[in-house]
Amino acid sequence: MIKRIVVGVVAVVAGLGVGAGGAWGALHFFPQYLTGHAPKARKAATEFVPPVEILAPLVFADGRLSGYARFEVQLEVTKGETEDVGAKLPLLMNAVNLRTYRTPLASGPDGLVPGLEQFRRVVMDAAREVYGKDVVRSVAVTQAAPA
Repeated sequence: MIKRIVVGVVAVVAGLGVGAGGAWGALHFFPQYLTGHAPKARKAATEFVPPVEILAPLVFADGRLSGYARFEVQLEVTKGETEDVGAKLPLLMNAVNLRTYRTPLASGPDGLVPGLEQFRRVVMDAAREVYGKDVVRSVAVTQAAPA
């Protein structure tokens, strides 16, 4: 009697393992045949907006001003959106200016080294506000120098 119960439990556990392995394999190797799991679409072609120069304050974490830095950024957008994005660049500059004074961008012992990752994040947040969520794909900081 106990032998039958043990064999039944082992068969159920083995069946669950084989079924889960088969489901994982099908999802991993044949997603196009499963509904709701279509292969990811290829990314659309992108292009860069001509470089934009931004003068931003370098602020310490405690709010003190250490100086200014001049950044050159390029925005990656979907091909064909360059003119629309370029037309709204003054709005982007305004949104960046409203964020930089309260974001600690100063690093280094004297505070004159700009934090590039923080600045890139500031520009990306401002771009989402001005252009919408998926218009600007990435921000490239191509140059940074103390001003």
